[in-house]
Amino acid sequence: MNSQGVSHSAVLIAGPTASGKSALALDLAQRTGGIVINTDSMQVYRDLRVITARPTPGEEAVVPHRLYGHVDAAVNFSAGAWVNDAAAMLAEARTQHRLAIFAGGSGLYFKALTRGLSAVPPIAAEIREGVRARLERDGVEALHDELARRDPSSAERLKPRDRTRIARALEVIEATGRSLTDWHRDGLPPLLPPDTFRALFLDPDRDALYARIDARFEAMLKSGAMEEVAALATRQLDPLLPAMKAHGVPALIRHLKGEITREEAAEIGRADTRHYAKRQFTWFRHQLPEFEWVKPEAARGWLDDVIPGRS
Repeated sequence: MNSQGVSHSAVLIAGPTASGKSALALDLAQRTGGIVINTDSMQVYRDLRVITARPTPGEEAVVPHRLYGHVDAAVNFSAGAWVNDAAAMLAEARTQHRLAIFAGGSGLYFKALTRGLSAVPPIAAEIREGVRARLERDGVEALHDELARRDPSSAERLKPRDRTRIARALEVIEATGRSLTDWHRDGLPPLLPPDTFRALFLDPDRDALYARIDARFEAMLKSGAMEEVAALATRQLDPLLPAMKAHGVPALIRHLKGEITREEAAEIGRADTRHYAKRQFTWFRHQLPEFEWVKPEAARGWLDDVIPGRS
């Protein structure tokens, strides 16, 4: 048991976007002296504070926050890279006898944390650039056909127009001579074995959540999201980079180019975010059944249960 009376080394707080995860993590960290560790694949990018609803500087000053905004948008950051960073943060929390509080909405990050990750080695930049050049020159269908010849199992699993995942599968087989399926069989162990953590998935009412998503997107625009995306657009980065595909970013860039109106861009951003939230519900239900589904109004009681002796 750690110095704050919590009997496990980590608490995992997941949920759909705009469900209140950051506030709940902040509350738990204040009550336990814990460290909040970002588990969201878009909030790692320093260029995207407003559009990804990262904790504010004021919130970050209240308790230690780690892995927020520590990656440049030009980096093709991966789940494997995040796991390496998360391992260091978990070690820091344990050394300081603090509760590690992992908060975010990226299912793959949580799965890597609790189930382990495939041991795919880093891909050389020249291989990645070569595959992307072929993607732009020949189109996604041609690369899917190539993947079907070289890695039939991955090609069958992927949608024929899934540019990002098709490119990734080709990069791996070109760099290693082995398919992603093969690498997935030889995985790395989880950072958090069973029985070393408690895991919560916030389960808000869908209609209320979608209304909150819509209102939050408009608030983001009023708080500098447009200016943030404009600054990112001036860098002229590869549109396939993860940061360039954050919800709202592609549509706002189209608006800045004069292709669509501000309201059209905002509606695309709101719709994309709502669809993402729907996918998050489905993904966690099927992929991570060990998470306890809790209504937001019951979350405080869940925290009380996590912290023995408090009510």
